Amino acid sequence: MNLPPDPLLTIRNRYLPLLDRLAGLFDEMSHAYSTVAAQYGFRCNGCADNCCLTRFYHHTLIEYLYLAEGLRTIEPGVQRTIKRRAQTVSARTEDADRRGESLRIMCPLNTNDRCMLYPYRPMICRLHGIPHELHRPDGRLRTHPGCDAFFDQCRESGKIDYIRFDRTPFYLKMAALEKALRKEMGYFDRFRATIAQMLVAIMDSTDEIN
Repeated sequence: MNLPPDPLLTIRNRYLPLLDRLAGLFDEMSHAYSTVAAQYGFRCNGCADNCCLTRFYHHTLIEYLYLAEGLRTIEPGVQRTIKRRAQTVSARTEDADRRGESLRIMCPLNTNDRCMLYPYRPMICRLHGIPHELHRPDGRLRTHPGCDAFFDQCRESGKIDYIRFDRTPFYLKMAALEKALRKEMGYFDRFRATIAQMLVAIMDSTDEIN
């Protein structure tokens, strides 16, 4: 994961307006998701196929910085606990990759089945679960049928006919915010990281968030 030097310390005041816009976009996502989920009668109550056990890679620097803002709200002792967990998750994941093994391991922010930074969680954590579609720039359509918990709940109620949920507008708005941030920073390298990797990088770059 490549990051600009001291991104959290040297440009924080410059990127805060963009993070405010990101917060508005996340609210828009949550409203749209909740509306469709309610039409299905779906509610995420946790499950054996917990998405917090799934390795998701995140590709936007702006979500990394938003996660850092969330960490500022947590007292230093809890931050240190999160960092130790994130280091363990990253190390175990890297070891499994070297062995060519598949590994499902709990997100370091998950405590008692709840996210410690729920208001600051990345986009994929907000949109996962219900069936959706995504219109790619090349014109192709990608669809996903929903998670196992969705099928378990909605099969019982008989509400499994697809209700349109198009992620495309949210991805486009996210891309516009990311472009504006990177232009502001003058930084255009690729970004790809898990939540565990982001947490370690954030806390390594600041030593102490608060």
